[in-house]
Amino acid sequence: MHTDNIRLAIVDDHKMLLGALTEWIRSAADDISMVAAVATWPELLTHPEFPVDVVLLDLDLKDNIPVVLKISTLKTTGVKTVLMSTYSDPKFVREALAAGAHGYLVKSEDASMIVQAIRAAYRGQMFVSDELDVALNNEPNEAPKLSAQERRVMALYAAGEPVKSVAYELSISEETAKSYLKRIREKYRSSGFDVGTKVALRKRAILDGIIIE
Repeated sequence: MHTDNIRLAIVDDHKMLLGALTEWIRSAADDISMVAAVATWPELLTHPEFPVDVVLLDLDLKDNIPVVLKISTLKTTGVKTVLMSTYSDPKFVREALAAGAHGYLVKSEDASMIVQAIRAAYRGQMFVSDELDVALNNEPNEAPKLSAQERRVMALYAAGEPVKSVAYELSISEETAKSYLKRIREKYRSSGFDVGTKVALRKRAILDGIIIE
């Protein structure tokens, strides 16, 4: 079904987890090729397969290199980053997403989340797990809580797709896409944000991490 072949690298200093993840992704997803599994940041950068499409990066590597720096380094080489961590503190998550990470997973999550996050990052979409989504959305004065489908509609539309293309990509009717957009705008309005124009909607989508510049 998936024709894309996503070239993936994993950086994690737990050898056992690295082995298990490698095996698991190999068996779970035929559209993802694991081309590098390394324990340190320098090993990733010097790996013959680098740059890859997506890097699954352990946030807790004990190397004193700020994760923000890692993310921006990857970003400049065109690599998408999905972070894994034992922490689910919304502050960490926000910082990582603000720095340009495409996804954030807590290591206690179900492994199938990993594949979803890798595919989303490859397509340039944000991915946070449901557990984190709740934590992020429970903070005061934040963006309104959008359903997963509303987020997809907003991401595509705010990225410049016309309604017709949004509907086509999500296999919904044009009418449905329009009603999603209407609902999104209403939700933002009730949270005190006016996203009446496409430009305002795009700005909001970037601020809220629904699309990444």
